[in-house]
Amino acid sequence: MRRFSFIRTTPVAVLSALSLSFLVFTPLAFAADTVVAKVDGMEITEQDIAVAAEDLAEAVQQMPEEKRRDYYIAYLADLRLASKAAREAKLDESADFKRRMAYRNDKVLLEEYLAVEARKLVTEASMRALYDESVKQMKPEPEIRARHILVETEDAAKAVVTRLKAGEDFAKVAGEVSKDPGSGAEGGDLGYFTKERMVPEFSTAAFAMKVGDVSDPVKSQFGFHVIKVEDIRERPVPGFDEVKGQIEQYLIRKTQQEAVMALRAKAKIERVDTPAQ
Repeated sequence: MRRFSFIRTTPVAVLSALSLSFLVFTPLAFAADTVVAKVDGMEITEQDIAVAAEDLAEAVQQMPEEKRRDYYIAYLADLRLASKAAREAKLDESADFKRRMAYRNDKVLLEEYLAVEARKLVTEASMRALYDESVKQMKPEPEIRARHILVETEDAAKAVVTRLKAGEDFAKVAGEVSKDPGSGAEGGDLGYFTKERMVPEFSTAAFAMKVGDVSDPVKSQFGFHVIKVEDIRERPVPGFDEVKGQIEQYLIRKTQQEAVMALRAKAKIERVDTPAQ
């Protein structure tokens, strides 16, 4: 599936590079608050696990799914024990601790506020409207489907052309001699691509060919290519369902950015220090 790149042509394109980059905060869908473990009498619940799972998402990316629940419970057990020990040592009464807690409290409230604002405006209808607007502004763009055989020297490429002109199957020859690790095993098939996706030398040659044509050796930074064009078409517009997730993420960030900008516009923000030059 290709990226929803044509979104940049919309009137809201200026927001594609936001000065603030917020994580998408999705309110947790809590299960019933069932107790799953106790640590010195302190309960760990399903809701605690859900919160930990969100917080530890990056840490467990490489962990097998079946091991994650045990990891969350062990982590929460350690958390309960360590926090209890810290309170007994009165670490929660220091001014530094209170400042950090106030900061983290504000941060969680910010995330919750932005999530609520996004839920109000990022709807099926708003996503569909942006999709329809973007599709209207798309211009037809040609793309081709081609195969290639990549070799190291011009002589090797000429030998490939000789074999092909003698009637050998392109995919078979590609599987035997192509140095491209990505397409060699696929008979040299590169799938469909637009002109800007390939290095200029390759694109210039390929897009000047007709369906069924086989090129003479084409030199690029990677070596020498022999190209065969399989099909030429206009780049199809991706369906709404293909790009819905990308549109949703874009609108969430746009909505959250606008929410913060609106708060700033209504606020009186004063610098009382000396800003850096």
